[in-house]
Amino acid sequence: QVQLVESGGGLVQAGGPLRLSCAASGRTVTNSAMGWFRQAPGKEREFVAAISSGGSTLYADSVKGRFTISRDNARNMVNLQMNSLKPEDTAVYYCAARGYRSATSSATGYDYWGQGTQVTVSS
Repeated sequence: QVQLVESGGGLVQAGGPLRLSCAASGRTVTNSAMGWFRQAPGKEREFVAAISSGGSTLYADSVKGRFTISRDNARNMVNLQMNSLKPEDTAVYYCAARGYRSATSSATGYDYWGQGTQVTVSS
C-alpha cells in the first residue's frame, strides 16, 4: 500500500506561482510513475502532468510551458511547480501513483490517490 499526502495548495493571484508537493509513504515510489490530476467544481477530474520512473514527463496542453513536474526519489516525493497561474487553474489537485514505470494521462491507470489540496487562483 502507498499513502500519498499533498501539500502546498492555497490562494494565489493570477500570474503568480505555487508549488505542490506529494509525499509518499508505505513503500518507495522510485519505480512508480506519478501523476497530478485536478478537479474543478462541477467538472470531471482531468489530467495535469505525469512523470515516469525514469523522469520522462507528460503534460496536458492547458498547462504545457507553465507547469513542471519533478520527482525527488531520495525523499520519496513528487512536486508540481505551477507558474503563470490562471483563474481556470482553480481546482482540487490530486497526486497519484501507479504500479508501472511508464507514465499515463489516464486516471484509471493509477492505483493510489491522495486526498487532494485546494488551489484557488484569484483574478
